[in-house]
Amino acid sequence: MSTMNISLPEALKSFVDEQVNTRGFGTSSEYVRELIRKDQERLQLRGLLLAGASSKPAAAADAAYFGALRERIGSRTAARKS
Repeated sequence: MSTMNISLPEALKSFVDEQVNTRGFGTSSEYVRELIRKDQERLQLRGLLLAGASSKPAAAADAAYFGALRERIGSRTAARKS
């Protein structure tokens, strides 16, 4: 694992120290790693949402769609029981 040193104004350092103490992190590095992981997840989700928004529209998810879905699930469940 490589290291990275950062400089923070006193107000931010105090905030980080408070988060480490109140949220159960062992070190400030653990807290920062968690923030970075959450940012990566947020960016990945954003990418997926943008990809979905730019994709072709699918069939409407209306009452008929969900009725047919329930019917398919019901028939699969009945087939497994027999």
